[in-house]
This record gives sequence, C-alpha cells and structure tokens, in this order.
Amino acid sequence: MGFEETTPIQEQVIPLSKEGQDIIGQAQTGTGKTVAFGIPCIEQATVEEKHPQALVLTPTRELAIQVAEELNKLGRFKGVRALPIYGGQDIGRQITALKRRPQIIVATPGRYMDHMRRKTIRPEYLNIVVLDEADEMLSMGFIEDIETILQEVPTERRMLMFSATMPPKLKTIADRFMKNPVNVKVQAKQLTVENIEQRYIVLPEKEKFDTLCNLLDMETPELAIIFGRTKRRVDELTESLSIRGFAVDGLHGDLKQERRDQVIRKFKRGAIDVMVATDVAARGLDVNNVTHVINFDLPQDAESYVHRIGRTGRAGKKGVSYSFSTPKEKDHLQYIEQSTKQKMKQVPRPTYDDALTGRHQEAVENLASAIEDDANKQLEKAARQLLDTHDPVTLITAALKMVTKEPSKTPVKITGEAPVRSKHKPKRDDRGGNRGGRSGGGQRGGSGQRRRKDRGGKGFDMKINAKKRSNDRDDRGGNRGGGGNRSGGGNRSKQK
Repeated sequence: MGFEETTPIQEQVIPLSKEGQDIIGQAQTGTGKTVAFGIPCIEQATVEEKHPQALVLTPTRELAIQVAEELNKLGRFKGVRALPIYGGQDIGRQITALKRRPQIIVATPGRYMDHMRRKTIRPEYLNIVVLDEADEMLSMGFIEDIETILQEVPTERRMLMFSATMPPKLKTIADRFMKNPVNVKVQAKQLTVENIEQRYIVLPEKEKFDTLCNLLDMETPELAIIFGRTKRRVDELTESLSIRGFAVDGLHGDLKQERRDQVIRKFKRGAIDVMVATDVAARGLDVNNVTHVINFDLPQDAESYVHRIGRTGRAGKKGVSYSFSTPKEKDHLQYIEQSTKQKMKQVPRPTYDDALTGRHQEAVENLASAIEDDANKQLEKAARQLLDTHDPVTLITAALKMVTKEPSKTPVKITGEAPVRSKHKPKRDDRGGNRGGRSGGGQRGGSGQRRRKDRGGKGFDMKINAKKRSNDRDDRGGNRGGGGNRSGGGNRSKQK
C-alpha cells in the first residue's frame, strides 16, 4: 500500500494487540490509528467463518465509510472484507450485504442495534471490538447504546478504545468492560497540528463573507474546507460562494446519506475545490490534498478545533488554517490556544487588491504550466503571426488577462450569527492582560429576545431567536432527511 514506516500509535498498538492485550489509545484523527486497530482485526479474522468476527463502532456515517474503505484496502490480500453499517441507508440492502459474510462490521451504534434486534448480526461470534472516536460518541449521546452493545458480546474478547480525550464516563466504560487495558498515549507534539500553520483574523461578523471570498481568491487553495456552526450557515455560505463563482458544495446532518456521499466523492476527485461543512465532517474525512481549513465560525471547544484543522496537514504534508474571530470572541480564541498549547498568528484581513493579486499569480502559474503542453505546437504558427504585429509583453499581458478569473463582487445576503460564548476563563497572557470572564455578546436564550439590525452593512439580519437556534443546531449524525442544500449549478471550476 506504500507504507514505509509506522506512526507512533501503530508502533505501540499493533504489537500489544498481537499479544492479546486490551488497549486504550489516546490519539486524534490523522495519526494512523485506523491501521493501528485494522491490522489486528484483519490478522485475527478467519475467512471461512460464517459470521462477522470484529466490530468497529464509530460516531458518524462518514467515519464508518472511511474506516471500512481503509480496512478493505488492508484486507484484500488476505480476502478479509469490511462492511459499513449506518443509518440513512436502506436496511434491506445492508441485510443482503451481510449475507455475503463480511469478516468485519464498521457501524454507527444506532444502526448496529437495529441489526442486533433483528438478529441479522450475531454478536456472540465477535472476538474483537473497537470503539473509534469514543469521546465523540459520548458527546453525541451514544454511550448507553455502547453499553447495551458491549453487554451482548462475549466476555472472552479483546477490546480497543481510541479517544482524543478520556472523560470520566469513558473511564467507567473501560473499567467495566475492559480487562487490564494498556494505555497508549500519543503526545501533542506528534499530532496532526504540527504540520499546520495556524492563523486568525479578527473582524466584525458582517465582514466575514467578503473576507472569506478575498482569502480564497488570494490563496487559491487546492482543496479547502470551511466550517460553519449551523446547517443554515452551511446552506447560505454554499449558495453565496456559488454565486461568487467558486466550485463549492455543502455537507451537514440534514442531507440524505446518498447526497452526503456524493458531496464527499466530488470533493475527493476535485470536481469541487471548496466544501462548506458543519462538524459532521470534522471527524473521519480523509482527503490528503486539503491545503486549507477555514473556521468561518469558531468551534465551541478546543477538541473540535483540533479535529477541524486536522483535515489539513495530513500524510506529512503542510497545511494552513484560518479562524475568523469577532472582537467579542477573543477570550474564546485565547482559551483554544491555551488548551492546544499552540499559538495562532494574527494576520490582517485580505483586501480585494490582495484577492486580485492572488488570481493574477494563479494565471501566471497556469500560463507557465501550459508551456509544457504538447498541443501548443498547433498554435505556434498563429503565435508567430501575432508576434509579427504585436509587442511580446503586450501579448503575454493580454493572455494573462484572458486566463485570470477576477474576484466577484456580486452582492449576497448572509444571516448573522451571535458570537460563540466561551465557557472557560482564559488565563492572563501577553495580549493585554485579559483575565477571562465572560466572552461578551454570547447568545442569550429565551423567547423575549430582540431582533436587531447590524448597522454596519446590508443584509446582515441578526436573528437571535431561541426557537430558531434550537431547530438549526447540527445533529452531527442523525439524518432527518431533506436538507435542501443548494450547491449552485453555475460553478466555475478553478483553472489548474
């Protein structure tokens, strides 16, 4: 498969698992843990067995699909197959696929329990269970489901738990269901953030979108993921970026699974170069060529921040992350820095001139790369005729102008969001002696809230409405159908 050396988590977990140890691995996404638990699952599997022998539980559908794909790549030489099982997909198709006797099941807890109740999966034959992203399953409310599942599997089995953090409830699960587990912890310096240059921009809410467009035009990323806090935010950003001419699509929990799979496939093959997402895509999305992650809205906690920016800087490549912070969110930004032990670099807002410069540079690179194209020979005669009547500099300038995609200023409307309210009090640091306290301007619940206009710009209707907020929160994994994400039909793909 092209692997030349183990990552730290693989180096420690694989030998221990071969010895039959239960393992608690503290490692974040991007550290190679799928291979760390995948190889033990495959090595213990018997191809002739009629029932699945290994179970991997994941918090989201996207992660289930991703893990199953990786395990199938690892297991193909031995003939071991992994099957993803998740909600939102027709259960009849899954039952048919189970009859083909996969050796490994990769499942979300809810759908696995459906099959367990239907007797279409027999847990008594399992001899290894893996909990992947266990802290995320805890935060999503799956912990009772996990306890129910673990009660049904044989007591004589191995168990591996992987989690970025180890809250008390997970410790309780480990004490109850694991036998003398060995703790394997990958230190922060080995995590994915080491290859990521972290930057932030302080700006008013109403200026975020134009700044985002200028940033994308200035940097011209190969692939970029933009994170928004709510499904409404994702839909609005996707439509507005499409209007501005970007090749973009959106991903959130209200989209049907077929649609979500389609968006991820388009992003992986480069049919779109910008994906807007809620945190549903922060875990388990494995695309090696993501060069930029942009936090249009700050995440609620430091763990989500690390998982978000971990979408770039993968497989040893360099990446860059940008976080947009309103002045009232500076305390929360400082809390994230202290939690991750990583300083972000403040950078100025990119201007329209910066965006234009970026597009011009891209045009120069496109023109330079076109020089190597063999098809140019057919144009040489026409080129020489032009040179007979025009100055070379004038000709090249005109060619660059033709291939330059100038930044769009088409007006759009983006609904404002209240600043994230930090639950943490940052310690005093060197930015001005801020000792924390309230982050200011946080969302205040209740039905009597004001509906106010942001006086600084057009189209920013700050609808701070408790009921709307409740309905608009991302469910991360639960498909409620519909979605209505508009990717825009008139996207202009970036020239490469």
